[in-house]
Amino acid sequence: MSTTQSERLRALLEPLVGEAGLDLEDVTLTASGRRRQLLLVVDAEDGVQLDTVAAVSRTVSQALDDSDVMGEAEYVLEVTSPGTDRPLTEPRHFRRNTGRLVKLALKERGELIARIMAVDETGLDLEVPGVKGRKPKPARADFAEIAKARVEVEFSRKAGEPDDLGDHLDDGDDLGDGGDGDDELGDGGSDIDESTQEA
Repeated sequence: MSTTQSERLRALLEPLVGEAGLDLEDVTLTASGRRRQLLLVVDAEDGVQLDTVAAVSRTVSQALDDSDVMGEAEYVLEVTSPGTDRPLTEPRHFRRNTGRLVKLALKERGELIARIMAVDETGLDLEVPGVKGRKPKPARADFAEIAKARVEVEFSRKAGEPDDLGDHLDDGDDLGDGGDGDDELGDGGSDIDESTQEA
């Protein structure tokens, strides 16, 4: 996707996504032969509700149909939440992952795996897990020293941690929309039948 088209798409779509209380994290247009896919990654402070994403998907689809930003060729629109492998680059990304284990690549101190305990304007208060029966240790990492960061997937949750399932899109669940507004949602909230159709 050209820089100009990316900027035009973001300028058109960011206000629409923002009106729904979501952040537009990424816009990606890919092509495979004659087929094109426009992928929007959205997020929010308290997770992404399925009905909100469905409404945003319809609104975005209509706005794209009403504009010339996508040209005449057919495309598939997909709206999704960030997956756990998404790089953490903004303070809001860290804030939304408070309580989770993260892997940090620090510019001077190397790699650190720790749990985010709190996030402030300048960085993170962390807890480094204890090994071999030792107690966890507190640590600190400023945003300025973080070169890379990602959430570490945990297969066993700490006691008292909230379950991420329910009425939220989480960890890369997605909702396809072909522009006609007929989104099909699974009845359990976490199962989503993609209705990705040609726009």
